[in-house]
Order: sequence, then C-alpha cells, then structure tokens
Amino acid sequence: MKALFKKLTLVLFLANIFAFPLAQAADDGAKVVYHVDFKDPTRYSATLTSINNIMNFYESELMEPEVHLVFVGYGLRFTTDDNLKGTPYEADKALLDRRAELKGRLDALIDVRGVQVHLCDKTRDEVGLPQEKVYKGIQFAPSGVAKIAILQSEGYSYLKVQ
Repeated sequence: MKALFKKLTLVLFLANIFAFPLAQAADDGAKVVYHVDFKDPTRYSATLTSINNIMNFYESELMEPEVHLVFVGYGLRFTTDDNLKGTPYEADKALLDRRAELKGRLDALIDVRGVQVHLCDKTRDEVGLPQEKVYKGIQFAPSGVAKIAILQSEGYSYLKVQ
C-alpha cells in the first residue's frame, strides 16, 4: 500500500512539473492583436478569416481567446459606410462591392466572438469623420500604434496578414 501511495505521489508530482508550464504557455498564446493599416479588401477579408480561425482553434483547445483588431491609416476604410470622399482613404469599387459582406463579418466577430476592435482616433480625426459614422462596437484609441504597443507589452502576439 505504501509503495502504491509513493508511486501515485510521484505521478502527481511529475504531472504538475510538466503540465503547469504547458498550461501557462497556452494561456499566454491566447492573446493576439491584429493590425490593419492597408486598403486592400481581399487582404482585409483574409485578416477576418484569420481571426475567425484563431478563435476556433483556441476555443477547440478550451482556451479563452483574447483577440484585438486595431485599425490605423487605410484601415479606416473598413470601419465606416462613409465613402471618405476627398481623403487618401476614399472607398474604391473593390471596397464598395464587398463593404456589406465585410461589415457583416466584422459585426459577427465583435458581437458573437467577442473580438475587441479599436480605431486610431488620430486617423479618424485627420479626415474629419464624425465618431457617429464609425460602426457600432468599435472603440476609439487615441493612437492606434500606441494601442498595439501597449497590448504587446501586456503579452499579446502581433499579427498582420500580408
């Protein structure tokens, strides 16, 4: 009986030694920040797909994913139905053709998947876009790149679809 108790104690001890670092690494890996500062709707669509895929993976591993999406510069185009006429970020045919689909996918990530979405308020202000014209559920960050840097300092992994 004593030998069985010793073996069981050893097994539990070894399980703690090996399992704890793996659990810690998995928790750290569940924090991601995506950066969108480009104008290509196809690339943006790939970003939304990537976010959905990473959420699916983490959830399948029974992990609580923390995913942020930060829009800066040209990314502004994907946060409003305003055509941004006369600005460097003006909507083109490629965006207009896909805007409803992309908006719906973003809404689902915010409302259903819990993705935190941020828009650089400096970019928005630069073109005079009223905050009311930005999609519901998007938060304003005084500086998008600073928001990304802060999240990285908090352990978030940086991802940008190329």
